[in-house]
Amino acid sequence: MEIRIKETGAVVFESELRNLYPNTSGPLDDLYDVVFEGPQAQPTRYQVGFRDGVEQVNGKWYTKYSVADMEAEAIVLKDAEQAAAVRADRTKRLADSDWTQLSDAPVTGTAWATYRQALRDITSQAGFPWTITWPDAP
Repeated sequence: MEIRIKETGAVVFESELRNLYPNTSGPLDDLYDVVFEGPQAQPTRYQVGFRDGVEQVNGKWYTKYSVADMEAEAIVLKDAEQAAAVRADRTKRLADSDWTQLSDAPVTGTAWATYRQALRDITSQAGFPWTITWPDAP
């Protein structure tokens, strides 16, 4: 459990408080306030959430979380990771339908070929890599 030392404002764990006051027996309630878990940050795609100290709300202390924008390099990396994940999914879907391209496959027509081409064209969609409309397999 985290606590806030009233005298200094420092936030520590209960065991640390006992180490700070080793010669005190009994409850130390008058020395600290309990720190409750506050609401988590809600970052967007290109933001990160982080703990930002504690704050008092209606007489109780809560952990405080904030968000910050990612730097340009981190955004590029995040987009690249998402693009790689989409491509991996596409590769699996293509592999799962490879059987349709065999000369003795029990399917006829162009439905599977059209589906497979739509998979290959995923990277040219306007929202790639974040907004993908996957084609339905025939």
